[in-house]
Amino acid sequence: MPNYSGVWNLPEVLQATGEGNWTNPPTPKGIIGGGNSGYQIQYFFMQTTGNTLEFGQLSSGTARNSLGACSSSTRGVFMGGNNGTSVMDYVTIATEGNAVSFGSLTVSQRGNAGLSNETRGMSVGGELSPTDTIQYITIASTGDSTDFGDLTSGRSGMATGASTTRGLIAGGYTTDIIDYVTIASTGNAVDFGDLLANTYEIIGGSSSTRSVFGGGNAYTNVIQYVTTASTGNATDFGDLTVARRMRAACSSSTYLVFCGGFDGGNSNVMDYVTIASTGNAIDWGDLNAATSYNAGCSNTHGGL
Repeated sequence: MPNYSGVWNLPEVLQATGEGNWTNPPTPKGIIGGGNSGYQIQYFFMQTTGNTLEFGQLSSGTARNSLGACSSSTRGVFMGGNNGTSVMDYVTIATEGNAVSFGSLTVSQRGNAGLSNETRGMSVGGELSPTDTIQYITIASTGDSTDFGDLTSGRSGMATGASTTRGLIAGGYTTDIIDYVTIASTGNAVDFGDLLANTYEIIGGSSSTRSVFGGGNAYTNVIQYVTTASTGNATDFGDLTVARRMRAACSSSTYLVFCGGFDGGNSNVMDYVTIASTGNAIDWGDLNAATSYNAGCSNTHGGL
């Protein structure tokens, strides 16, 4: 099982800090917010397996589901949700507590997905017109989102992955399309390749080099991957421990943890893969509250 045993992986630390300050690296942490179970935020430590703990609550004080999330090495931002809201709120990942208002999406959304590098976060797609919208924020500040461009086709329930320069948007209702954007610029998304099949309610995460996507409609257990810096179609990776639809996952430069989902009912399953390899997922632990249509992010993902 993953365990750093007190020894830090230097490439992961350099990504996590964003400035090479490995003497005081952040603790790798994943956070999961919202979903059908309410407005709870849960967290877990990404250097060892185990169950989630209570972090706090979303700022609206009401349940928000089908929302997106993005993060830097210090902040996590939750975006949209419910029947279409413009609410964005954020937490400081190192410190447990309730979320605080960040600003508003320029286009209210639900079913959107999030991606980010250390500087910028994005809300992509969604169920509400226009469904092809891409919006961005500067994570270190607060304020409303700004228009970035459009997806190659409008859709919701996508998976995302990122490197420090590129963001991927994979699948969605009902397509196999993978798009990419250059995070530091603005403009419309460009075709990257295709998933193994049309898949929505799929979720993903990334190291600095590889993006991995898992689950989806019809309660699939399929995990697939691409090399983020290239273009091309997805390749089979392995299988989840439980087939399910998902909206939340958290990644480090080493591990991708799939969190909760829907397998006929709300799930508390957490399972993980080692991103650089291939193979079937392994049990990680349990969510402290079973939930679906939630959102997840981390302070050590591949975009940092």
